[in-house]
Amino acid sequence: MDILAGVSTEWLKWLTWIAALASAAVVLLLRRPRRPDLALFAGVQVFIAASLAAGIYVLNHLGEGRWGGDEEAKVDPPSLSETPMVGQFLEPLDGTLSGVANVVNEFVDFRAAFPVALDFFVAAGWALAAAVPVGLCVLIGNALENKRRKAEFASSQKELAQLRAELERVKHHVGYPADDII
Repeated sequence: MDILAGVSTEWLKWLTWIAALASAAVVLLLRRPRRPDLALFAGVQVFIAASLAAGIYVLNHLGEGRWGGDEEAKVDPPSLSETPMVGQFLEPLDGTLSGVANVVNEFVDFRAAFPVALDFFVAAGWALAAAVPVGLCVLIGNALENKRRKAEFASSQKELAQLRAELERVKHHVGYPADDII
């Protein structure tokens, strides 16, 4: 079952953008704390995957008129077997001519669909090029987040040490032995 059977080239392009924006929105809304750099990176990755999938889809459905293959006339070989008197001897040529015509028609379909598929592959390539600086932003964001977490951990360790020291002073003041309370 082909769920994209009625989708035109323009809608297929829009679907790649819609999938990318939807995934970026989902990442932005569901991730706590919200990090726009991660949402952008997820959107770019989904756009790359969707564009590649659309290009492959176009190449897998060459014979469809959506890609412009119906604009050129198809080659239709003449039937040589209907030729008077010698038609029965030319029957093997009918199969060969039909095969050649099918190959020519497939090439016409490929020639019409290839620029459409190439547009999707080029869009995926540009998105891949854009993913590099976005990925660097994600790395910088992760490094800053890691630095903040280490600072929080060090602060909590310092506070814990202060609380333990205060507990020891209270134990000493009350007169409890140091080994009874942890």
